[in-house]
Amino acid sequence: MLEEWRAIEDEAPVDQGYLVFRAALLALLAWLFLRLLASRMGVYDVPLLDMVNLVFHEAGHILFLPFGSFMTSLGGSLTQVLIPLVCAAAFWTKADRFAAAAAVWWAGQNLVDLAPYVGDARALQIVLLGGHTGAEVEGHDWEAILGALGLLNHDLTIARGFRFVGLALMLGAMAWAAAILRAQYLKSRNQG
Repeated sequence: MLEEWRAIEDEAPVDQGYLVFRAALLALLAWLFLRLLASRMGVYDVPLLDMVNLVFHEAGHILFLPFGSFMTSLGGSLTQVLIPLVCAAAFWTKADRFAAAAAVWWAGQNLVDLAPYVGDARALQIVLLGGHTGAEVEGHDWEAILGALGLLNHDLTIARGFRFVGLALMLGAMAWAAAILRAQYLKSRNQG
C-alpha cells in the first residue's frame, strides 16, 4: 500500500483543465455507481456502456471458439471483464494510475452487467441478442456454464456474488481515482 501512495505522489502533475476533466469523469463514475447501486439486479442501467460491453462479449465467443463449447460459452463473459483489466494494466504501465482506476471501475461495471444474465440461467427470460429469450431458443451462456459445472441451482446466489464483487470493485476504483486526483491536484497547486 505504501508503494502505491508513493507511485501516486510520483505521477507527473497535470494542468488544471485536465484535472477538471478527470474530476468530472470521477463524478460521472460516482453517479453511475449510485444508479447501479440503487437499481434492481435485473435492470441494465448504463445503456451506452452496455453496448460497448456487448461488442467485447460477442467477440469473446469467437476468440474462445477453438477451445470447445464450454470455453466458447464462458469466453463472452470472460472477455467482457478481461478487456477492461487489460486496459487497466496498459494504463498502469504508462504510469496513468487515474486511467487505470477508471478501467478497473469498468471491469466492476461489467460484473454488475453480467449479474442479471447469470441470475437468469434457470428462468431463461432475458431477451438475447437475436430478440428471443433463452427459453425460446436453446438456452444461453450462463445456463450452459452453470449446468456444466453442476451449479445451475445456485444461479441467483452466484449472480448476487457477481453484483457484490462488481460494486465493491467500482467503489474501490473510485476511492483510488479520488486519491490520485487529490494528489495530482495538490502537486499542481504546489508547483504552480
